Amino acid sequence: MNKKAVLAFSGGLDTSVVVKYLQVEHGLDVVTVTVDVGQGDDQKKIAAKAKSLGVVKHYHIDAKEEFVKQYIFPSIKANALYQKKYCLATALARPLIAQKVVEIAKKENVAALAHGCSGKGNDQVRFDVTMRSGSNLPIIAPIRDMNLDRPTELEFAQRHGIKIDNVAKKFSIDQNLWGRAIEGGVLEDPYKEPPHDAFIWVKTKNLPDKPTYLEVKFQNGIPVQADGKSLPPIKLIEYINKKAGGCGIGIVDHIEDRVVGIKSREVYETPAALCLIEAHSDLEKMVLTKHETKFKSLVDSEWAWLVYSGLWNDPLKDELDMFINQSQKRVTGTVKLKMYKGSLRVVGRKSKYSLYSHDVATYGKKSSFDQRLAKGFVELWGMQSTEANKLQKKR
Repeated sequence: MNKKAVLAFSGGLDTSVVVKYLQVEHGLDVVTVTVDVGQGDDQKKIAAKAKSLGVVKHYHIDAKEEFVKQYIFPSIKANALYQKKYCLATALARPLIAQKVVEIAKKENVAALAHGCSGKGNDQVRFDVTMRSGSNLPIIAPIRDMNLDRPTELEFAQRHGIKIDNVAKKFSIDQNLWGRAIEGGVLEDPYKEPPHDAFIWVKTKNLPDKPTYLEVKFQNGIPVQADGKSLPPIKLIEYINKKAGGCGIGIVDHIEDRVVGIKSREVYETPAALCLIEAHSDLEKMVLTKHETKFKSLVDSEWAWLVYSGLWNDPLKDELDMFINQSQKRVTGTVKLKMYKGSLRVVGRKSKYSLYSHDVATYGKKSSFDQRLAKGFVELWGMQSTEANKLQKKR
């Protein structure tokens, strides 16, 4: 009886080839694990593919609810956008998938862990670090370890009778509930505009001629309602994805710094993520003090970096979470968004914890603000700056 390896399996070219490499080159029986985080794949088809490759057991794990509550919701609280653009959809899913693979590895008493990541991307870091945090088993990554390229993989697949669907497809796609990453083909030229057929979530033609409004209610930093409807977490995100995407909201196209040092052109579809993070960030500015908001922006940036770079399990992230969760106790209220032909902006917000006071802010006669108090404040506020400028002029 051969020793076993457990593999994070999607059913695509890379992981299908890895199954055979583990069997042929390493003499291992293979247990495959597919973790459903909302990628929309046909799970029966994936299971049949695993069986056709001769795996000894295949697991399908529905982790969509856990993905939303334990990964997406914390990212909303952290206003998590890597380099102010990327909502971390793939980055958030990878540690969850790796964790489930480790759990199956313990259950099946395997001798090794495996994944199909290349040495160029970020996913190898996310898988490896999470796996090593939960297991001492060796990690086998044939695509990276053997420096395999696509033609070599295709030749190996043909030689071993592995059927590969959609080999000639135009783009490489990674998708889950929180976002859709689109790579390859013409997108590798950073000056080329993405073609319309690259997108399936975001409408790029024949957009509505009238503005569409979306109201989101938050409770302690977590979205709980959309347009007055109390929806389960998964349904809420799906609802906003569909509504915002139909208004042309959600395309992100930017140059991204990967963990391994490569600059890459990345294109994403993230309608719900852009809406929810924009709304959440705006609500925070209404209920948090300026000191909290300023400091939290630093925390949010570091949180996003840790997640992007595969350090979900680093103690610092847990410590940042403690601060973020404490800050969310007053982040309760409703934000109104206006969407029109690809543009998105907040047009209203309200909260019982609002620090905005109409009586103080108004320029009308009923203002409770005594303007005379400002004179001494301004003198003291600018004292060092004005003195420094006087000294510079004397020199």
